[in-house]
Parts: sequence; C-alpha cells; structure tokens
Amino acid sequence: MQQQKSYCVYVMASRSRTLYIGFTGRLPTRVWQHKTHAFDGFSAKYRCERLVYYELYQDVQNAIAREKQLKKWPRATKLKLIETANPTWLDLAEDWYKDMNTSGQLRMRGD
Repeated sequence: MQQQKSYCVYVMASRSRTLYIGFTGRLPTRVWQHKTHAFDGFSAKYRCERLVYYELYQDVQNAIAREKQLKKWPRATKLKLIETANPTWLDLAEDWYKDMNTSGQLRMRGD
C-alpha cells in the first residue's frame, strides 16, 4: 500500500523575526536546506533558520492556496498566527537533525 503524500505550508524566521513562508512536500528536508543555507536567496540572506509554524495538508492545491493566502496577509496577522500556535517562537525543528549519518544525510522517519 502506498503511503499518502502530505504537503506543508511553513514559516521560517530569523532571530530578529524576519519571516519566510514556503510550501513543500518534504518538510524535514526543506527545513534542513534553510538551516544550512543550501540555496542563495531571501531566507539565506536574512538567516531565516528557525521553523516557527507549519500546517499539514493532504491536498496539494489546498496547501498552495494556503501559502498564497498567508503571503498576502499583513505582517501583524502573520505574527498573531505564529504566536497563537508558538507563543515563545521556539524552533519546532530544533531536535530533528540529531541523528545524522556520516555523510551528512538525514535519517528521519517519514522523509
């Protein structure tokens, strides 16, 4: 039986609370890319390395629509969303990468 795919809308933040909103089908891998600055761009430039919020979806179209919706929101509304779910702005992925193999590849359940 094939495992059902899930999709995530997520928010990465810098220590100064600069926000990056994204969408992915592989959240652990994508968060690792943000943390290690695997790609040049906004999140690397502003050091958006902390996962502070995410939502899971089974339908890709719903996830894409939600990402677009969040990106259009005023900053204050985005902050309220994050602070409702994660009032202390903890890095929700802080402990995700403790189990790495010798080549630096992730060994995570579900990825």
